[in-house]
Amino acid sequence: MEKYKVGVVGCTGMVGQRFVTLLENHPWFQITALAASARSAGKTYGEVAGKRWLMSTPMPESVKDMVILDAEADMDTFCDRVDFTFCAVNMKKDQIKALEEAYAKHECPVVSNNSANRHTPDVPMVVPEINPQHIQIIDSQRKRLGTQRGFIAVKSNCSLQSYVPALHPLREKYGLDKALVCTYQAISGAGKNFTTWPEMVDNVIPYIGGEEEKSEQEPMKLWGEIVGNEIVDAVSPSITSQCLRVPVTDGHMAAVFMSFPDGKKPSVEEIKEVWASYRGRAQELELPSAPKQFLHYFEDPSYPQTKLQRDLEGGMAISLGRLRPDSQYDYKFVGLSHNTLRGAAGGGVLLAELLCAEGYITRK
Repeated sequence: MEKYKVGVVGCTGMVGQRFVTLLENHPWFQITALAASARSAGKTYGEVAGKRWLMSTPMPESVKDMVILDAEADMDTFCDRVDFTFCAVNMKKDQIKALEEAYAKHECPVVSNNSANRHTPDVPMVVPEINPQHIQIIDSQRKRLGTQRGFIAVKSNCSLQSYVPALHPLREKYGLDKALVCTYQAISGAGKNFTTWPEMVDNVIPYIGGEEEKSEQEPMKLWGEIVGNEIVDAVSPSITSQCLRVPVTDGHMAAVFMSFPDGKKPSVEEIKEVWASYRGRAQELELPSAPKQFLHYFEDPSYPQTKLQRDLEGGMAISLGRLRPDSQYDYKFVGLSHNTLRGAAGGGVLLAELLCAEGYITRK
């Protein structure tokens, strides 16, 4: 199989580095261009990222001598070298929106890890196991942009992966009235480790800017419907959240409370069966990065644990446990996902695989 030529815009940061490692031996994708800010442009990837390499695995040899392009000034050159690009830049939201749209108008499809375009009405925000049908809005987006190939697709916030995948099949089958979610989020979600953020050792910070709003609002777009030329958000369930930063390297955990509509409350065993049997479009297509079992439930009440389960199925599966009745809601449970794999770069790669498999990304 001829591989797709792939770029990474924002290649030097933590998520950009994760994209680079995930693409090293990917069966479909091969990195042919890297881009970052003007201060990194003209230098090799090894020169720039080697000084601040944050991954546990070594930098791939294939990219060490690759010269970094300027994400803005060298856009023409970059787009000539790739079939599509991943984007994980650290800029202001309005700058990111403009940059991603410029790449799309250069006929370069963009699969974005950034939040800037998540609420653009004709930009699909997709978790392949939850709302793959939303990629159909790309046809409308291309008409707006005036493009043939170019478009923007985004993945959702990393914290959602620890609870929305568990709620989704229950909402589909029984409906869902309301949910309360408390997330306990790793420091890599801020692009840091304990060396660069020593203040987090033996510490918890009860505030992550903008995170609670994302946790409450973004599921509504995932569960929304395409109406005309836009995705219209769902109106239920109502979700309230609280998000804390905890001293963990990788892995976001969620304590979840949920209630069902009157007369539709399933049993504990029915919920477990729904989780065990659920398969999404990613599993149907057998995409390379898709976990074979999307949702894993652990009967041991001490599971899931961040250190033990975050890497389950290459960090792409969701771990669940402690499902039990609650005194205020119908049920409560705990969820866990790997925030830089399923929640960030891995989720972006899986989305790109879906877009390729469904014909929205093609080779030039």
